[in-house]
Amino acid sequence: MLGILLGLIVLLILSYKGWSIIWVAPIAAGVVALTGGLDLLDTYRDTYMGGFVDFAEQWFPVFMLGAIFAKLMEITGMARTVAVALINLFGAKRAILGILLSTVILTYGGVSSFVVVFAVYPLALELFREGNLPRRLIPPTIALGAFTFTAGALPGNPQINNLIPMDYFNTTAMAAPLMGSITGLFIGGTGYFYLCWREKSLTQKGETFTEPKDKKILSDEDGKPPSFIVSIIPMLVVLIMLNLLGQDIIIALVLGITSIVLLSVFHWKKFISAMNEGASGSVLAIINTSAAVGFGAVVQAVPSFSQIVDFFTGMKGNPLISEAISINILTGVTGSGSGGLEIALNALGENFYQIALNTGISPEAFHRVASLSSTGMDAMPHNGAVITVLIVTGFTHKEAYKDIFVVAVVIPILGIAVAILLASMGII
Repeated sequence: MLGILLGLIVLLILSYKGWSIIWVAPIAAGVVALTGGLDLLDTYRDTYMGGFVDFAEQWFPVFMLGAIFAKLMEITGMARTVAVALINLFGAKRAILGILLSTVILTYGGVSSFVVVFAVYPLALELFREGNLPRRLIPPTIALGAFTFTAGALPGNPQINNLIPMDYFNTTAMAAPLMGSITGLFIGGTGYFYLCWREKSLTQKGETFTEPKDKKILSDEDGKPPSFIVSIIPMLVVLIMLNLLGQDIIIALVLGITSIVLLSVFHWKKFISAMNEGASGSVLAIINTSAAVGFGAVVQAVPSFSQIVDFFTGMKGNPLISEAISINILTGVTGSGSGGLEIALNALGENFYQIALNTGISPEAFHRVASLSSTGMDAMPHNGAVITVLIVTGFTHKEAYKDIFVVAVVIPILGIAVAILLASMGII
């Protein structure tokens, strides 16, 4: 048990320092293996790489197709068109609301959070400049819309956080629609009011818009941008195929990609390079997540791990609380929502599913709490999406992470409590 804790600490500290989890995870796994009485080389070859490969085999098509879909949405101008339409609707006086809703629509439509950051930031910068608002609020606004309730709470979304629990609880992407929608409104609404309060507080102290050190902004896409209606069609295709027609996410993404190609033929010269870039980017994403999962596989192989399983599944009270705690801990340590979620459910999912069957608690409630829990503690300082949004917007952790922590960690955790309360009331 001490060795498992030590391995987790090693993983957390080295990841926090910015060291890549690709090689940090095997080191942390080695610490767990040595202190747990496992053969180091065999554990790496069989256990660690077994968990690594199993996750990559199952989820690589989704990572790759999702990245290609997002990249095509970017280079065709569709992602930007959606963002511009929503931001223009609300104007500079409600810049935070416009930016928040644009990130929500893009993320719910299947665009990855990384692409959303690049698509929305230039527009957010112009809007904040026009409204003379504190620029440091751009990162938490994007984080609230792209990293939290859209992927974890809202039913039917095609993000990986909402897809992983399906296999463990025999559910669909639409699991717990009322519970998820109400919780999503709570997280989004609470986060929005917090950001409005911060805006008022900072402006009263005299803080206004400041120009970024690097004033270079991503240039607009070549040619005439597509209309709003055309731009949302690919996202609707993915959502309809996944939720209304019950198709596999792979089929939904393929058809979404096909619709982009057919609707943007004039961009055909960019298609190959965009697909290449999207596919290449997905490799790094899947390897990072698989590395975290490999570490989890080693932890599960240690004999004392059964005590951890017994602890979480045997906690008195609501088993949904046990699920939420275990997933939040693992996502926080790994800095990966999908990685920590896969580790937790791979170890505990079957137990929680049996608890659901035995207690009468809907498996959909377990699905939704699991998905929500993967969007709480994952947004720690070493999280890849957090680092990306800070780099793109030109801020350090010291300057902007405080507000990101509130909207992407504290408020989502409160949202989990709301979801569990709703489930206990029978609102699924």
